[in-house]
Amino acid sequence: MTIDRAAVDHVARLARLDLSEEERERMQVELAAILDHAEKIQALDLDGIEPTSHAIPLRNVMRPDEVTPSLPQEVALANAPETEDGRFRVPRIIEDS
Repeated sequence: MTIDRAAVDHVARLARLDLSEEERERMQVELAAILDHAEKIQALDLDGIEPTSHAIPLRNVMRPDEVTPSLPQEVALANAPETEDGRFRVPRIIEDS
């Protein structure tokens, strides 16, 4: 399929691209190749082929949610640069009004 210069300019304008003359010529060739490929795909006989959203079946790889003991407070805070009253001390990021 051929694509004319006006179509390239239109697509570039929609994409808000400022193409040079060299880029316009290259895009004309590349867009024509893309449309040729799309035509080949459209020509395929897909009767009886089930639509799929993924090429391979998906499976959930998350572990089961099980209750386990958590870290003791002292261990959790052991590598903290600063602590205060058994909590992480962090810089204030919200200004008072």
